[in-house]
Amino acid sequence: MAVVSWKEICLLTGLVVGCYWNSLFCGFVFDDVSAILDNKDLRPSTPLKNLFLNDFWGTPMSEVTGVVGRAELLSSIFLLAAFLAYTKSKGADHSIVWTPIISTVFLVAVATLCKEQGITVIGICCIYEVFVAQGFTLPMLIDTLLQVLRGKDGFPYAVLQTLLKLIVLIISTLLLVIVRVQVIQSQLPVFTRFDNPAAVSSTPSRQLTFNYLLPVNAWLLLNPSELCCDWTMGTIPLVESLLDPRNLATVVFYAMLSLLAYHSLWYGHSSAKIVMMALSLIVLPFIPASNLFFPVGFVVAERVLYVPSMGFCVLVAHGFKLLSQRGALKKTSWLLMGVLLTTHAVKTFNRNWDWESEYTLFTSALKVSRNNAKLWNNVGHALENQNSYERALRYFLQATRVQPDDIGAHMNVGRTYKNLNRSREAEEAYLIAKSLMPQIIPGKKYATRVAPNHLNVYINLANLIRANDSRLEEADQLYRQAISMRPDFKQAYISRGELLLKMNKPSEAKDAYLRALELDHTNADLWYNLAIVNIEMKDPSEALRNFNRALDLNPRHKLALFNSALLMQESGEAKFRPEANRRFLTYVKEEPDDANGYFNLGMLAMDANENEEAERWMREAIRLQPGFRSALFNLALLYSQSQRELDALPVLEELLRYHPEHVKGLILKGDILMNHRKDTPGAKACFERILNMDPSNVQAKHNLCVVYFEERELQRAERCLMETLAMAPHEEYIRRHLAIVRNKMASMSTAGQLIAPTEGGSESDKQQEQKQQDKQEEEEGVSSQGHGQSKKLDAGQPDKRTKSKSTKEIKDIEKKRAAALKRLEEIERILSSD
Repeated sequence: MAVVSWKEICLLTGLVVGCYWNSLFCGFVFDDVSAILDNKDLRPSTPLKNLFLNDFWGTPMSEVTGVVGRAELLSSIFLLAAFLAYTKSKGADHSIVWTPIISTVFLVAVATLCKEQGITVIGICCIYEVFVAQGFTLPMLIDTLLQVLRGKDGFPYAVLQTLLKLIVLIISTLLLVIVRVQVIQSQLPVFTRFDNPAAVSSTPSRQLTFNYLLPVNAWLLLNPSELCCDWTMGTIPLVESLLDPRNLATVVFYAMLSLLAYHSLWYGHSSAKIVMMALSLIVLPFIPASNLFFPVGFVVAERVLYVPSMGFCVLVAHGFKLLSQRGALKKTSWLLMGVLLTTHAVKTFNRNWDWESEYTLFTSALKVSRNNAKLWNNVGHALENQNSYERALRYFLQATRVQPDDIGAHMNVGRTYKNLNRSREAEEAYLIAKSLMPQIIPGKKYATRVAPNHLNVYINLANLIRANDSRLEEADQLYRQAISMRPDFKQAYISRGELLLKMNKPSEAKDAYLRALELDHTNADLWYNLAIVNIEMKDPSEALRNFNRALDLNPRHKLALFNSALLMQESGEAKFRPEANRRFLTYVKEEPDDANGYFNLGMLAMDANENEEAERWMREAIRLQPGFRSALFNLALLYSQSQRELDALPVLEELLRYHPEHVKGLILKGDILMNHRKDTPGAKACFERILNMDPSNVQAKHNLCVVYFEERELQRAERCLMETLAMAPHEEYIRRHLAIVRNKMASMSTAGQLIAPTEGGSESDKQQEQKQQDKQEEEEGVSSQGHGQSKKLDAGQPDKRTKSKSTKEIKDIEKKRAAALKRLEEIERILSSD
């Protein structure tokens, strides 16, 4: 093996860094999104073993710059390491050295875990052993086998050693295959005809196209000028006839390959051995992507050419060496090599910028092929992610024109129309997509003939039409249809559970969520949804248990944190208060801009009589959400309970500026104005304002009667209280207050004092009456029904809910809150009379 100097290492490193440094500025695009950003196996809470159980097999990728493509690079590195280890398995005395062989098997296993083609290094090692290490040529090998078969000679000792090593390699290969099959659970991925149209074509189109793809890949190695991130669908039209001129490229390719194979197999010199190893690196790693043993999910994928490109580079380097050794061509060969390296380095650098974003990547691909509907769809997705729906729609519509039977394209059109609030067009697009779905064939498993994401057309259509309450049964039928086609369709159960909640069928919704949990019991959102169903079924203890299960799986599940804390708070049990407080604190760390979290922290602090903390949290909620009705009212109530009634007035003014019809705020303001500011006209205006909005409001009516009493209009107060009693004949406090007023009127009449007329009266009469009343300070009186001792009211806005996890308010929690919030307690100022 040639020794590589530090200068050569530094030169090579500098060249690689120079070519790829700009890739550091590129984002996660294409398959990186699903394989990395959305991959639950990469999250800290996921068990490490899941990395070995789940895979993204068959996913197309096309550049080193894409992070998903690093799987092929990693596999290539371990493949080379395995091969280099094997080259040291032959001792100086031609004996077997087992340590390198064991290392080879281990490295092959690691390479296979990275990508399946890693296992092909076993074949490369076998070719190396036979044709390089043992020095056989094909004629020599045939002659040796014939002699053994004729009984003229036995196997030489060196051949027996070779057979032993090959047997070990082959057995290890079989074991790795068995393990890999177990990992994918004996199931190949489901691909559609859009992924690889040739795979579902008839003879001879299928064979002609697959053979034509070989020279296409060879041309990409020779001239990578037009690169594309996705070669599926119509990028390469099918070769449907023997008269297609593209068949000439297939013939030329096989002719060149045959010449190279003949040269390497029939001759034993060093040049032949180099060509032999180059061909093995080119051909064998490409076999898994050749459709010879199983269909693959792509037509062409540049990522599968990583290892073959190594063999191609060996051929180029060998050719360069041969040319440079000829004096007349030495300078020319160096010039050509310099031009080759420079142009490819520039091409690589520029290509990296295509991977800067999904939009730049897919628009660059459209420059190579405009017949691939998937590329039009992907540009649309990139624009959709930027909320540019009108532009996205144009690309999605173009995808349907390029490939009219593309189900996904019609689904994209429908989704975009929905985002544009064009429901009728959205439904039409979904119906077209639904009509293109494969029909059920008796005796054939439907799930093996349809891409799982295409079944989402039923979900999307049902989600669209269930916005109309008259079509809920129709939506339910679509969910059930999707489930019948694929019983393990988890999202169908989830969406159906949401619909059943909307249809007020919590028991059936619970069954749907339980079935979904059987398919995915580690899904925190499902446990959360089940907890919401428990609330609807009036089972708060079970709801809390399921909220806790969701938090066990995802301790930062925001909605589970919020609603479980809210449930604990509404239970009224002191034992839950610290944990509820902790969860609300965690929630506000995750959602620092959500005023609801701070508001509920304030409510908990009020429950614990921690007034300073409560004030701080309420103030923060109001800062984040100016005009926050519940926070403003309860802050005013907090001041009122803390004997800071005058501090409450500015808060109430702000509340009523945003919510001028807030009845409880008006009552509290009127109570403070009358009892603490002695501003009866202001209090009177508050109560009259309520009665203008709601003439049947007993509390406002009663308090207005108290205002009349305070203004010494006893007859008017009496009549007012009689009207109030007629509105609420069972309220004892109104009877008591009416009796107080009548007793007052009687005592004044006995004393010969004038009773103020119901309305009007001269100014001198009123002044005289006021003097007489001043002499009788602190006599009998009635009080307004205020908030001085009341509990917190108007406790909150609608509860936080998951996005489309439930379709109505948590009624049970609201009822508990209403029950906990007592009616305003009366405060009577009954003074002793003479």
